[in-house]
Amino acid sequence: MPLTMAKPGEEATILKITGKDEVRQHLAELGFVVGGMVTVISEMAGNLIVQVKASRVALDRSMANRIMI
Repeated sequence: MPLTMAKPGEEATILKITGKDEVRQHLAELGFVVGGMVTVISEMAGNLIVQVKASRVALDRSMANRIMI
């Protein structure tokens, strides 16, 4: 399921990242890698704040939909 379906406070493992190569590369630079853990901190109007590794990152709905958990 896409990351947008996760509830706040839920921790999940990244299974797959979809999209063009440059989009996947950008997400990898932010710390979103297959096998990595991600925690949803909060959700507002489909946009997410997530914790990945030791940092918090804000993602819009379209980017979060590319991350499969």
